[in-house]
Amino acid sequence: MALLLSYEPYSTFFFSIFCFVSVVLALKLLRRNKYNLPPSPPKLPIIGNLHQLGTLPHRSFRTLSDKYGPLMLLQLGQTPTLIVSSADVAREITKIHDVAFSNRPQITAAKIFFHGFMDVGFAPYGEEWRQKKKICVLELLSQKRVGSFHSIRQEEITELVDTIRDACASKRSSVNLKEMLFAASNNIVSRCVLGQKYDTPYGTTSIGVLARKTMKLLAAFSVGDFFPSLGWIDVLTGLISEVKSTSVALDAFFDEVIAQHKRSNKNDDKNDIKDFAGILLQLQEGGKLDFELTQVNLKALLMDMYVGGSDTTSTNLEWAFAELVKNPNTMKKVQQEVRRVVGKKSKVDENDVNEMNYLKCVIKETLRLHPPVPLLVPRETISSVKLKGYDIPPKTRVFMNAWAIQRDPELWDNPEEFLPERFEGNQVDVKGQDFQLIPFGIGRRQCPGISFGLASTEYILANLLYWFDWKLPKTGVLMQDLDMSEMNGLTVTKKIPLHLEPILYSFGSKP
Repeated sequence: MALLLSYEPYSTFFFSIFCFVSVVLALKLLRRNKYNLPPSPPKLPIIGNLHQLGTLPHRSFRTLSDKYGPLMLLQLGQTPTLIVSSADVAREITKIHDVAFSNRPQITAAKIFFHGFMDVGFAPYGEEWRQKKKICVLELLSQKRVGSFHSIRQEEITELVDTIRDACASKRSSVNLKEMLFAASNNIVSRCVLGQKYDTPYGTTSIGVLARKTMKLLAAFSVGDFFPSLGWIDVLTGLISEVKSTSVALDAFFDEVIAQHKRSNKNDDKNDIKDFAGILLQLQEGGKLDFELTQVNLKALLMDMYVGGSDTTSTNLEWAFAELVKNPNTMKKVQQEVRRVVGKKSKVDENDVNEMNYLKCVIKETLRLHPPVPLLVPRETISSVKLKGYDIPPKTRVFMNAWAIQRDPELWDNPEEFLPERFEGNQVDVKGQDFQLIPFGIGRRQCPGISFGLASTEYILANLLYWFDWKLPKTGVLMQDLDMSEMNGLTVTKKIPLHLEPILYSFGSKP
């Protein structure tokens, strides 16, 4: 080797390589010095700050932000990542730089599941995304449309109440509330989005199980998401094959749903279409859209609505019940309100829920402490931005730590305590205009399904609090010691499923 290097052509070649690498590194250093970047924790070679992420990234990010500030730049592998942990910064992003922060990173699993980002949630910012978002807001998730699904919610919750009543009659010590809430939420979403329940196995697995698996895989660690040049490792680990096999199963399912709707629409009154699949097919056949609504578009949009709707609702409800059991005075207060408003009627009307102000406070407080998607869906900067005096480069991934913002002691008194009373007489809402409470996101990329999700959450909670009292099973665990640890995923769920003992409340008439 020494002889080779001493040979002039080789020494000239290696000297040229050395000079080139030196120039590249110097240019990178100059470019970094040119920008006033947000503060960053020390990082390791190659992996950057990846080693500082624990099993619950929203908690790891808050710990780092406490030291380095509410606007913090991390290097996660090869990916520059901005962490926002301040309501003030979130407000400036929305009010001044919303377009610049409106793109989505090209996440590996999402690209496969949504056919190259043909949906709304993960689609890149642009005109086609705006048209699809408009369809969701005006045609699928408007207040009028959400209201039209009242009978579906009522039927599914009646079935849930009957199932729990049967458990009481059989003197079962407890029920798995996590599974029951997921089943009810899944059935509501399935009927609203697809036109019927699909709780029976489709092929070798049920659509509900596939939806849960999809949520898990969307949050799974992908080497390619942090090291684009090493994406082949995801093939070796089996992640890509697992995502693709799940996607193929979902694809076949949605193809069949669309085919069924096309067959039934030939004989049905098209003005009486009730579910999302039928509405989208009607728009497709009408030809009045500003873009082509293809079969692939249809499947991606339906998957958005289905996968995003069931897990978030059931997760929110499980956290609500866990907090209520830990706080019996709050449980008593909200049940008194529900039973006072409903009286001794044979069923809970959705109009009754509008009068349950404290129940709404309970849901807000649950969303504050336990946002289902604590880091929201990641964004990516389209262009360079000046934010709070710092330079944010283009193609920077952005996580808004809603979980940290909603527990900020500068914004909330006793932020770690479950206190629904904080919202009594308080106009702060969850719809993205109050930046200290953003469980559904903010700005252009805010979740369009807020009304849909809240309608189901409020109605399910009101019914289960009306018909039953709830307590921990006799396992020796005290209510104050109930395990509230989290399990990470696209939605952060309760790690240990909630098992509670239902006691049928006795007051005259039964439903």
